[in-house]
Amino acid sequence: MAKQSEYIRKPEWLKTKINTNESYKKLKNLMRDKRLNTVCEEAKCPNIYECWSERKTATFMILGDTCTRGCRFCAVKTGLPSGVDLGEPKRVADSVEIMGLKHVVITAVARDDLEDGGAAVFANTVRAVRHQNPGCTIEVLPSDMKGDYESLHTLMDSEPDIFNHNIETVRRLTKRVRAIARYNRSLQLLQRVKEIAPDTPVKSSIMVGLGETKEELIEAMDDLRAHDVDIVTIGQYLQPTKKHLNVERYYHPDEFEELKNIALEKGFSHCEAGPLVRSSYHADEQVSQSAAQRRIKYMKGYESQEDTKVDFQF
Repeated sequence: MAKQSEYIRKPEWLKTKINTNESYKKLKNLMRDKRLNTVCEEAKCPNIYECWSERKTATFMILGDTCTRGCRFCAVKTGLPSGVDLGEPKRVADSVEIMGLKHVVITAVARDDLEDGGAAVFANTVRAVRHQNPGCTIEVLPSDMKGDYESLHTLMDSEPDIFNHNIETVRRLTKRVRAIARYNRSLQLLQRVKEIAPDTPVKSSIMVGLGETKEELIEAMDDLRAHDVDIVTIGQYLQPTKKHLNVERYYHPDEFEELKNIALEKGFSHCEAGPLVRSSYHADEQVSQSAAQRRIKYMKGYESQEDTKVDFQF
């Protein structure tokens, strides 16, 4: 960790406008009423106002608010979780309905204390949301579940519209940045998903600003493509507290544009790259064509437009 005097001042392009309008406040109150956690809040996401108020997307964090791992980039608290809330899937589904969400991301704290890593609760949440909200597309963002492929099958049996698992950083920095997780294990997990569900878009995310080189970022992209990953997001690491890893440098928006072009040239079907981009940023645009059509069919006001075609760039 660097000393206080070594902290780098945030550039202008990282400053965001806080927009706590009535829509945002209502959604925040709903989360508290339903006793739900969102990674949008826990991870201090800078895009929370846009996603909740404008894009009708949200990222729910199930299985509690206490993670069994202590990754040095993450703001979620670490400790020993207590039990599993079996009523949580229904509360998430209720909230999705009340909020009128068109896309939902379901993530979770790492639960290495559970035999299946929380896979069954993940699957039950996906099924509950889809049963109650057939027009809402669903993305899952689990931990690596320690590479337990039986647990992965349990999760994938619920047929999410997108599977997302983040490698977070380049190979060289993985041990320093991510607790317990292994670079190769994450890659293998992503590839196994493609083997289980060939038509499901597979996605991963990389943070920059932790000391990686451009060559290492390109190598990480090549590794992801070699393991059948379709979508990649690239965003700036922002230090959540002084106890976490320091930012080594801030990338300019032009550098993100260059990284996006490199990713697309390498064959990724979709890439979001920018200073404020996070794993779930504009996730509603990344679903497959068939999933998008199902969403259009059920969205309010579109029930009769079964033959509507939408040109999604996927």
